Amino acid sequence: MNRETILAAIHGVSDAMRSMKNSSMQEKYPIGLIDIHLWEWPQGVGLYGFYQYYEETKDEKALQFLIDWYDARIREGLPEKNVNTCSPLITLMSLCELTGKEDYIRVCDEWSRWVMDGMLRTGDGAFQHMITGDPNDGQILIDTLFMTVLFLTKAGVYFNRPEYVEEAKRQYLIHIKYLYDKNNGLFFHGWDFNEMHNYGAVHWGRGNGWYTCGIVDFIDMAPLEDGLKQFLLDTMRAQVAALAKLQTADGMWHTVLDDPASYVETSCTSAFGYGILKGVRKGYLDTQYKEVGLKALEATLRRIDEDGVVQQVSYGTPVGGDAQFYKDIPISPMTYGQALALLILMEGLKLT
Repeated sequence: MNRETILAAIHGVSDAMRSMKNSSMQEKYPIGLIDIHLWEWPQGVGLYGFYQYYEETKDEKALQFLIDWYDARIREGLPEKNVNTCSPLITLMSLCELTGKEDYIRVCDEWSRWVMDGMLRTGDGAFQHMITGDPNDGQILIDTLFMTVLFLTKAGVYFNRPEYVEEAKRQYLIHIKYLYDKNNGLFFHGWDFNEMHNYGAVHWGRGNGWYTCGIVDFIDMAPLEDGLKQFLLDTMRAQVAALAKLQTADGMWHTVLDDPASYVETSCTSAFGYGILKGVRKGYLDTQYKEVGLKALEATLRRIDEDGVVQQVSYGTPVGGDAQFYKDIPISPMTYGQALALLILMEGLKLT
């Protein structure tokens, strides 16, 4: 893999994310999911990827962009607290560690206390997937592990509140209990505690990606006893074994993983590739999966246009009742598409 090619892609993708705006899509959510200068989960994932870019490159302009972004949002006033609006706090925790700014610490302290005491809970004490404008009564989604639980983990370590880390561990176990499909090693998108079902029982690509890319970072963040660590990794290994069989010849995955009639999708491909390559590098996965990760890296590179915009990314979505629901999700450049591409590109850089 050519180092210069990867570096050029990293700079292009990061530059494009800094100026991402919605130019054509009629969005239906209370807070827009595309424009980078809004506080919601796609932007939170984008900032997470962008901070990893800063850590790898030490690009001071990238750090200043992040500081300016958070300062502007705090001045504007933050939105309502819910699962998805916790996403930008994962990176804000890193900025607390880096800068020690009181405003950042205050926000992270307030929101982490709310996660523990104010977040709606459903069956088994699981974090209910409450979002802006909708409590989603009785619902849990695999997305929550990335959007909220990673933040809670970092907050627990930073504020020396081990009960936060214990709660994060518990949430991983609960979500695996209800969302893991033991028949094939993949994850369902959601579970409804009211009607006791997995909605359409669909193995959605990006939903599975939140586990693959999130678990390798969660293990880095949290002090874990070996038994739990191995349980989480065994779950990942079973998932990756299933994913390897479903990867297309050109390195992509379908948006409905086991439905080849669904379109191929870049954000899940990047998420899988990142988790797999990092998993191999850290010794969590067998080296046989390195080729799977490299194919995903090459596929991601092919879907970055000349302006650094990652193409073939599906728009944000709630849980669906059948596979067709996911097939009908529109395709649009998204901040999380940029971020997940950055993660796999930077992991690829470590191989050069």
